Amino acid sequence: MKLSLCTIVKNEEATLPKCLGSVKDLVDEMVVLDTGSTDRTVEIAQEFGAKVHHFDWCNDFAAARNESLKYAQGDWILVLDADEVLTPEVVPQIKELINGSGNTQPTPYLLMNLIRQEIGAQQSPYSLVSRLFRNQPGIQFERPYHAMIDDSVQQMLQQQSNQWQVGSLMEVAILHEGYQAEAIASRDKLTRAREAMESYLAAHPNDAYTCSKLGALYVQTGEIKRGMQLLKLGLAASTRLESLVVYELHYHLGIAYTRKQKLSKAKAQYQKATALPILEPIKLGAYNNLGNLLLETGNITGAIATYQKVLQIDPSLSSAYFNLGIALKEKKLIPHAIAAYQKAIQLNPNYAEAYQNLGVALLKGGNILDGLEAFRRAVSLYEKRKSPAGPALRQSLKDMGFKI
Repeated sequence: MKLSLCTIVKNEEATLPKCLGSVKDLVDEMVVLDTGSTDRTVEIAQEFGAKVHHFDWCNDFAAARNESLKYAQGDWILVLDADEVLTPEVVPQIKELINGSGNTQPTPYLLMNLIRQEIGAQQSPYSLVSRLFRNQPGIQFERPYHAMIDDSVQQMLQQQSNQWQVGSLMEVAILHEGYQAEAIASRDKLTRAREAMESYLAAHPNDAYTCSKLGALYVQTGEIKRGMQLLKLGLAASTRLESLVVYELHYHLGIAYTRKQKLSKAKAQYQKATALPILEPIKLGAYNNLGNLLLETGNITGAIATYQKVLQIDPSLSSAYFNLGIALKEKKLIPHAIAAYQKAIQLNPNYAEAYQNLGVALLKGGNILDGLEAFRRAVSLYEKRKSPAGPALRQSLKDMGFKI
């Protein structure tokens, strides 16, 4: 047996079929650890041929994940959550890695990091996750929230430096829907995360990774001063931090300084983040925020160059075309701004803000009929999502003498 899927679940009947379906032709076994489902989750897992085991939830993701690893019999383990799917593009690469790993490679991989795309996230759409690794006794998850295997992998590398290495697949491997707005807005989810991380940090006060995650949560929920203290503590905690953790610390410090209106310090943090030697897609959040900061402070040329850099990294990012359109309009390059907004809409047909800005640009360019049509689409989309921006835009147009 070469590859085992391990996943922990609770009441995931809506998402689990898609998750398991994405790997059913790749993995040799599916290990599903149920933590107390009351819906059809267990039955669905069994219908896919999964081996279902049960675990009493103890508010510790690492404990649950490690329990699931105990049942895996494959040489390799792939870890997915129920709201994640594996992309078909990486299946051949994973097969090649697993079938070709061993004596044919002078330095076999212990861990292969995977790029995960956060569906619906426009600012930071990609992250790097350690989810594909050898089934070795020394590998285990740590931390009750944002559980990860990286510490145990690093320890094995130090002990057996000539035997193993860590790599990354360069294509998007996992699609994740759990960070969409409605999921992030769940106050219970934030409370659980906060309590788990605060408890862990109390016992491990110099853990830079937890400092980055908890500090970011504090900033997100408005406790900016407290968040900045943790983020700075994380940077000072060690001189040997992994670049990904350093990126997170600088990135969230940039957000914190921006909210404090200390824009020059925010800019410095984003520049430090983008200079780090990590995969370019992971840095899109810092590039985006840096572009917005440059635009806000009047450096339109710098903003345009930064948004163009974002699009070089990911030409499918509709928000980058939208931001570029704003910068081009400020530069009075109206035809180019129109083209940027149109590209944003092409990539995201429900982009109400892009339709609204397209309407403005078309009016500035003298194309009144197409401009009004763009406004109509914007209002319609706003109203579908029950946004107050819809009635406000309709009233603004009425005040200008336009009826839509």
